[in-house]
Amino acid sequence: MPSSRTGRPPVQRTVRRPAAPRPPRDNPVLRLYTRARKAWDRPLTAYYLILGGSLLITVLGLVMVYSASQIKALQLSLPGSYFFRKQFLAALIGAGLMCVAMRMPVKLHRALAYPILAGAVFLMALVQVPGIGVAVNGNQNWISVGGPFQLQPSEFGKLALVLWGADLLARKQDKKLLTQWKHMLVPLVPVAFMLLGLIMLGGDMGTAIILTAILFGLLWLAGAPTRLFAGVLAVAAVIGLILIKTSENRMARLQCIGATEPGPGDSCWQAVHGIYALASGGIFGSGLGASVEKWGQLPEPHTDFIFAVTGEELGLAGTLSVLALFAALGYAGIRVAGRTEDPFVRYAAGGVTTWITAQAVINMGAVLGLLPIAGVPLPLFSYGGSALLPTMFAIGLLIAFARDEPAARAALSMRQPRFGRKRGAGGSARTGEPRRWNTMRRRASAARSSGER
Repeated sequence: MPSSRTGRPPVQRTVRRPAAPRPPRDNPVLRLYTRARKAWDRPLTAYYLILGGSLLITVLGLVMVYSASQIKALQLSLPGSYFFRKQFLAALIGAGLMCVAMRMPVKLHRALAYPILAGAVFLMALVQVPGIGVAVNGNQNWISVGGPFQLQPSEFGKLALVLWGADLLARKQDKKLLTQWKHMLVPLVPVAFMLLGLIMLGGDMGTAIILTAILFGLLWLAGAPTRLFAGVLAVAAVIGLILIKTSENRMARLQCIGATEPGPGDSCWQAVHGIYALASGGIFGSGLGASVEKWGQLPEPHTDFIFAVTGEELGLAGTLSVLALFAALGYAGIRVAGRTEDPFVRYAAGGVTTWITAQAVINMGAVLGLLPIAGVPLPLFSYGGSALLPTMFAIGLLIAFARDEPAARAALSMRQPRFGRKRGAGGSARTGEPRRWNTMRRRASAARSSGER
């Protein structure tokens, strides 16, 4: 009908329908993220991260020990490769220990807990015997084993506390005793304090800090209540404050945090020259072997401050690579501890991860001027056979635990060569997936249902 006002027919408007949604474009970033996430969630990811990361850190550490120790060796009238050869020998022995540890069953690891603890306590007490213990840089924590070789028993005390503490807490958890605070603390805390006392008799505050971190890591994994955890932490903090206040050397190290000048009497010389080395490296460094600070300016360039020489020669790219390797190693250890159903494996993996990551953070923090210089080496990286051997054995523990996961065992068994199989074996009729993946899933589910660990 025509409109009553204008006499014109009404204009019919066409209603536009919403366009059909376009199919999402193939986003390369999203596709790469999806692939990386799938690879990250595979059963053998933790196994490869621990094995590959630890080997890369050790090999890079050997290279940097050779570069950073040449001038120090020549100053001592020794061959330029003196420290490198000793570290290389320790790395070979450590690799053998790692292979042994990664092939040992969990029951044997638990059986070794008490003998290792007893041996570590005996050697740490032997250090204080006059004529047997050797003092290095003011700390008497060494035993001479003949020739140029020395042993630091406190490094083996870390491994002893991890294994013994994990076995103790696992047995108490099986008996439902960890709900009582006295069973959670006794005898774990007294034995840990005994080890700390033996270490502090020699004046090694750095190793004592690492041992304390392992103790708190075990208590945290055991589910210690907040009040109990805070109480033990407060006691440790008070003891640590007393030990720092009663030592001029430790107070001087505490005052060097963030220092940019050597200070009166060059008390902050090492901390400041570590910052100089990092600052002069730039993005890609001055080149391997081209460090200036190792020519007598930076004390301990191949041990406690090897990270500073790495920053000077390999630059920010080199230091970030080392940091990424330690981060991957820490993530893999947390993943192993979080996915297992065996309490001993959970406590031992968590203790080893706490040990390595805490020591790496303390060493790097001291070099960066963010923490006081504690005198602890960078794990698997710095020079020192006494530190390298127990650390590589602990890495073998993590590898054994990562291999022992049900899904990882199934994946590894499927990679074994099978003779007599025809090429082009078909997949599943229902899912279309390859038979080997279905077999691996069945094995993993059977292992979970049977209670295998």
